[in-house]
Amino acid sequence: MEIVYNGYVSAISQVVRRETLLPLQQASLLEEEDSPEEAAAEARPGPRVAPEYEPDPEAVLRRLVPDYIEISIYRALLESTASEHGARMTAMRNASDNAVDLISDLTLQMNRARQAEITQDLMEVVAGAEGLG
Repeated sequence: MEIVYNGYVSAISQVVRRETLLPLQQASLLEEEDSPEEAAAEARPGPRVAPEYEPDPEAVLRRLVPDYIEISIYRALLESTASEHGARMTAMRNASDNAVDLISDLTLQMNRARQAEITQDLMEVVAGAEGLG
């Protein structure tokens, strides 16, 4: 069983992720590096005792596997939601910035047109005054 979702990296970056949930042998789990103490304990020579589980490993897996799948799906849903919100936020910021630029350009065009009209009116007044004089 695999799950594909939008993974959240940052507000402006999302990555499509694909994770294998089942079978657990192929599951893509996040692994942390072993601490130096654990590495030294593994390198220690001598007899090792097999751990005993209580309850038995099958009972533990019957309890943990459904929780693991549920949490993995819930995390994927949360990351997808966060990615969507980040993408919407970025899109709205870009739209706002574009609107500010558009308003600035249109204001400049309007001021130039108004200035050209005033200049034309002044030229007509001066031409009329020259015609009288």
